Amino acid sequence: MAWLGWRRPVLHDAHPTQRWVWAVPAIFLVCIALAIDYPALSKTSVSYVLALLVATQIVGWGEEGMFRGIGVVTLRDHQLSEGKVALWSSVVFGAVHISNALTGNLSQALPQAIVVSFAGYFFYLIRRVSRGNVLNSVIHGLFDFSVISGTGVLANQHAYVGSGAAILAYLVVGILLIVRRHHIEPASVRRA
Repeated sequence: MAWLGWRRPVLHDAHPTQRWVWAVPAIFLVCIALAIDYPALSKTSVSYVLALLVATQIVGWGEEGMFRGIGVVTLRDHQLSEGKVALWSSVVFGAVHISNALTGNLSQALPQAIVVSFAGYFFYLIRRVSRGNVLNSVIHGLFDFSVISGTGVLANQHAYVGSGAAILAYLVVGILLIVRRHHIEPASVRRA
């Protein structure tokens, strides 16, 4: 992979975690499957569903490439500890979403920025446990797809009960991380 040059650390993460952290992407994938509004999608064309899937993947890959790829590598290059890399890459990710206030609704943009900061930390952990920037990018796109499928596919779409699974992902992962917060780094790193 020498041909990757400077892009290698953006795409590949050499900072492993303990194996239990695989629970984070697993929980997200289960909640994504539950949150997708299949009935609403069935009322649209296949091309619409594919276009939505491609669009959300572009967003997932773009944001993950920027914040968990380039952002994480840049913060590490400035000799920040992994805890600070996780914190600041997540805070910057959330802060960028405050730009949604430009639509005129600051009261929704600020809570969204806070929620997105937590998502940034979860995607950071997915990057580390998968040792690269692929799985977190795919899951980010699928998460956005599931949320949009439950809120923005049909005109006058009613709230989809399954969309609560997206919130459930945050809660379950958050509780898991509170309980296991001192057991993310491999034992060899914790001893150092």
